[in-house]
Amino acid sequence: MTETFFTQQHHFDRYRAELLTRSGPVSYVDTGGSGTPILFLHGVGTSSYLWRNVFAELDGDRRCIAVDLPSHGRTPAAANQDFTLPALAEFVADCCDALRLAQVDLVAHDTGGAVAQIFAARHPHRLSSLTLTNCEAHDNVPPTAFLPTVLLARAGMLSRTGPRLLRDVERARKVVYGTGYQDVDAMPEEIVRANLEPLIGTPDAARQFQRFLTALRARDLLQIEPELSRLTVPTLIVWGTADIFFRRKWAYWLRDTIPGASRVVEILGGKLFFPDERAREFAAALRRSWARPA
Repeated sequence: MTETFFTQQHHFDRYRAELLTRSGPVSYVDTGGSGTPILFLHGVGTSSYLWRNVFAELDGDRRCIAVDLPSHGRTPAAANQDFTLPALAEFVADCCDALRLAQVDLVAHDTGGAVAQIFAARHPHRLSSLTLTNCEAHDNVPPTAFLPTVLLARAGMLSRTGPRLLRDVERARKVVYGTGYQDVDAMPEEIVRANLEPLIGTPDAARQFQRFLTALRARDLLQIEPELSRLTVPTLIVWGTADIFFRRKWAYWLRDTIPGASRVVEILGGKLFFPDERAREFAAALRRSWARPA
């Protein structure tokens, strides 16, 4: 049974701020608090709002920070923005520098998980722990189920179809998110708009999103596998088992590749966006992992 305790956008945005980094302006949500900060990374087609229910579950426990990646949420992108995975990993490093975060517990989902793997390979000293949820791994970029969208982007079609799709938010919710949620109708329309308007709301935005999608390459993940295979940072893998984009085998590939990864926590029946939909289970897995002695 899914948990539909979605928090409201305006409540989450009470903690929102902006800062300027070497990579450009960044919108982020920061609850404040003590202890090692938890830094959350979202993936393609979502935003920091993906984590609003997890933040609600962890409220008062720790300092939680979620950034919007370039072109997503409220973080703009320059006309010549580099959207490759290594560049996005440096974007994360620049955010850490601007926020003066010496070390973080990094939690990442979807393409944010691919970015996190490169960040971890390049900056292992900046991680207290790493948590990866359903995400790209090895050569699974783009995942087969997402390839039709990438092909549309390569053909330049999203700039034509995207703005039209968003005119009907209910339809856009089903088309974009229907295969990633167990109960997509419980996803608030305000979150659908907040996620999709920066990506496909106008032809110009959709053209930028096309560039983002076509910049994601398997070679960038393959290149850092030697470093990943030496990563001893404590690593937790949490995986929704019913995800058609990132199958269970990739969870165990990550576990077997990263020396610091000791186990996989399976969210039975969870689909791609389980961190939003089943935040209580996910937050419980995070707490258990962080409570273990190093």
